[in-house]
Amino acid sequence: MARYRYLIVGGGMAGDAAARGIRDHDQDGTIGLVAAERDPPYSRPPLSKGLWAGGDEAKIWRDTANLGVDVHLGRRVTSIDLSARTALDDAGTTHSFERLLLATGGEARRLPGAPPAVVAFRTLEDYRRLRAAAVPGAKIAVVGGGFIGSEIAAALATARCRVTMLFPEDGIGARLFPSALSAFVNDVYRERGVEVRPNELVTAIETSGDGFRVVSEDGVAIEADAVVTGLGITPATELAEALGLPVDDGIVVDAYGRVGGRDDVFAAGDVARFPVAALGRTMRVEHEDHANTHGRVVGANMAGAGIAYDHLPFFYSDLFDLGYEAVGELDARLATLEEWVEPYRKGVVAYVDADGRPRGFLLWDVWGKVDPARALIQAGEPLAVESLRALLD
Repeated sequence: MARYRYLIVGGGMAGDAAARGIRDHDQDGTIGLVAAERDPPYSRPPLSKGLWAGGDEAKIWRDTANLGVDVHLGRRVTSIDLSARTALDDAGTTHSFERLLLATGGEARRLPGAPPAVVAFRTLEDYRRLRAAAVPGAKIAVVGGGFIGSEIAAALATARCRVTMLFPEDGIGARLFPSALSAFVNDVYRERGVEVRPNELVTAIETSGDGFRVVSEDGVAIEADAVVTGLGITPATELAEALGLPVDDGIVVDAYGRVGGRDDVFAAGDVARFPVAALGRTMRVEHEDHANTHGRVVGANMAGAGIAYDHLPFFYSDLFDLGYEAVGELDARLATLEEWVEPYRKGVVAYVDADGRPRGFLLWDVWGKVDPARALIQAGEPLAVESLRALLD
């Protein structure tokens, strides 16, 4: 039996950050980390960003083992006994613990019936498979027009592939962006050679010769050499559910990352649903900033720090020569206030509630303004036009 003071289940960014948070407060406590992937913990954003622009894969590694962590790769924890404080993995190893962190992340959603060779983009192995297929001139279908789909389509087009995007919404990023901005992004992608097919709900992906056929609800059939899907993730809550811990589209945690009122079980990162005081609601966030900050705070709390997580996460993206940072709640169904230096090229979009209080900000080609935008959300006051314009200064 492997014995640890702290056991981390999950080898993503949140798991690594938690180990760092533990080490901030406990230099000597034993830490074990069980990761389903065969690769050690790494930074995920380069998989759809920097690596496609010639970034060095050697720079993505988090070097978790150098923190004095026993890293067990290619293993899944299959069961946990909270009474005995033990976890069993699929290699038959039992790990004992005093404090447990569930940083299990999520699984990329797959289209039912899709052939295994379709890349449901999530991991470094997925990147490697797609990169091998992305030779110049290759016909690649991207299913999904959200965060991952938009980044991957841009990366593939930059790699001189012939890219077709299919998604059921009216435009790229339509669930986040105002409709006119989303339509503008469609046009930018088309100018860059991407075949953009909105309002196409993909119902089947089939093998076709040496490639694939992507079929939509309307009967449109696209032939492709490779297919990649960006359909979001399903949070990996199975272990928590088996333990009877609270789950609601994620593992429900308090402000300290504790689960179910326990002092020995925590959750962090993509899988955790956490309270957001500034917005008066709970959220589950799947972006880098949250994985790093939440993981580190929760890890510190496992070691007794007692730090409430009050951070409002941000995220960012690059779409050809367009780029943005965003913070708070971005939902295209919310009312918006917009201020543009150049329409859809440089500006700020504020997402506001019925009383005009900001819920989130989209900083479109506006950089270094996340902190003041976050402060406006946290203030909880109706947004003045002057405050919106100040974000452009």
